[in-house]
Amino acid sequence: MIDTVGVKTDRPYAMIDLFGTPYTKSLHIVERYRLREYDDVKDAIGRNKKENWLFTGDVFSNHRGKFLQLHVTIEDEGVFTTPWTATLTYVPGPDVLAEAVCAENLHQYYYDNSDTKAPQADKPDF
Repeated sequence: MIDTVGVKTDRPYAMIDLFGTPYTKSLHIVERYRLREYDDVKDAIGRNKKENWLFTGDVFSNHRGKFLQLHVTIEDEGVFTTPWTATLTYVPGPDVLAEAVCAENLHQYYYDNSDTKAPQADKPDF
């Protein structure tokens, strides 16, 4: 579970989504992620197929592995009269994502294909 408060509001185009929904300093977001089996999400997949335009086509119906499902609750008394929730279901894409720069992988694959320096302590902190 991810519980988010204190989102900065000093952005020129502060919005929650691509529809331009604004937010205030009262914004509170709770996200719950779960791996789900096909039988657990097939109703959601069927509804999505019927109600929404699938810009990459139907990538859900033939997948029988794990699905990532996000249940999100958003409340912001400065914008909404009541909290609202949404459930999003994701299927793994066909592409394998390369690992980005982190302490275990110092290679800058996305930038200039070189290695980068990571912060290092003079002595272990444990």
